[in-house]
Amino acid sequence: MSTTVEAPDLDLERRVEPAETTVNLQNGLSCSIPSDSPLAKLLRSKRTWIGPSAQERRDILRSAKSVAIVGASPNPARSSYFVATYLQQSSDYDLYFVNPNATEILGQPVYKSLADLPVVPDIVDVFRRGSDIPQVIDDVVAIGAKTIWVQLGIWNEEAAYDGEAKGLTVVMDRCIKVEHARFHGGLHLLGFDTGQITSRKTVR
Repeated sequence: MSTTVEAPDLDLERRVEPAETTVNLQNGLSCSIPSDSPLAKLLRSKRTWIGPSAQERRDILRSAKSVAIVGASPNPARSSYFVATYLQQSSDYDLYFVNPNATEILGQPVYKSLADLPVVPDIVDVFRRGSDIPQVIDDVVAIGAKTIWVQLGIWNEEAAYDGEAKGLTVVMDRCIKVEHARFHGGLHLLGFDTGQITSRKTVR
């Protein structure tokens, strides 16, 4: 997973592992710097878009009945698979998986695009590169969905503003698994993951 932060002449990608930042220059060259370095912190501070508050995110999750995961993967090593497993086991959302290169994930059929879904999902959860988010936003608008949730580590500020201008509720650079667990007892108040992945359905 990576986050792209727009800055003059620079794109910033923050990677969780290892703890370093890759700075991509407009001339095609790139270099890595420590994520806690003054330069990395400065570039992250350039963010101006602010998404929904914690209470608003909680309300989004509690009111939703269906979630479509764009970029869902059948590979157990991918973060999208882990998130899908958690949501399948620890929520009562109706889940829909979107990936043009897969046919089945966690025993469920996979759809090639959002337009192929049999329903309009309440939340479209996205595991795609930051540069892909504008197209996903257009796809979300086209099917009439109201909320796009862009996963932790993915950032495209221009797309966030554009999505809101098109009437979407936009959540960005936040993990839906972590947020759901946070509001439903699977995450300690201090921020520690309790490791809860259970077949017990929780109350939204």
